[in-house]
Amino acid sequence: MTLLEISKLSVHLSGRPVLTDISLSLGAGELIGLIGANGAGKSTLLRGIAGLVDAAAGTIRFDGAPLGALDRRWLAGRLGFLPAGGHCHWPLSVAAVVALGREPHRRRWRGLDGDDRQAIAQAIAAADLEKLAGRPVTELSDGERARVMLARALAGTPKLLLADEPVANLDPHHRLGVMEQLAARARSGTGIVVALHDLTLAARYCPRLILLDHGRILADGGPERVLSAENLARAYGVEAKFGTPGEEFFVLPWRRLPRAGLGGRGES
Repeated sequence: MTLLEISKLSVHLSGRPVLTDISLSLGAGELIGLIGANGAGKSTLLRGIAGLVDAAAGTIRFDGAPLGALDRRWLAGRLGFLPAGGHCHWPLSVAAVVALGREPHRRRWRGLDGDDRQAIAQAIAAADLEKLAGRPVTELSDGERARVMLARALAGTPKLLLADEPVANLDPHHRLGVMEQLAARARSGTGIVVALHDLTLAARYCPRLILLDHGRILADGGPERVLSAENLARAYGVEAKFGTPGEEFFVLPWRRLPRAGLGGRGES
């Protein structure tokens, strides 16, 4: 089942082209790693899919319908968006913030029902937050708050989850935990697009990668094909080491390559 279809999408910000001629599709249960250097357009593409930036050209269809024609509350219950560096400025408890993910599913003026409570508890467990559930989010570290925002997105049980750098600021234990949870959600049928700078995690956990370079798709496919020496040199200006321990492919960026004009356009 195809959840998302993008055809020839272009996005301009302040009159400047950030994405050009992007076409892709994503099915239920598919986990796509969205990669590319700073300024490649990753965040803009996720925001475009979420309907948060306007397209200069092209179309986006969710569940077969044009994105702009969908009721926003209906869409909020089916499409989850986790922005990079999400913040909470009120001293709400962790459990209360996670519960906000259930808002699109709740009847007005009604409290949490059994399904809501189950989804909240599962999301808190998935993000390893049980011991922090009663703590105010304003007292947490950046990495702990990042896990709270992830749990809030998971609590909404979306059909399509867009996650922008969900492992930023996390220690290695929780980086692996987040990627394991995203892979598990995909296996249960959720379509996921996750933007990552960690190429090692992307290669290990994402069966399909889309590599953006200056607002265009440079490569789309399995990790071993997308993360080629040529593509890494072109998109990132780096040389990498590759391996297949236990038959699992991995890539480790190793040294920078001389490259004139390395850098993007100011949008990630």
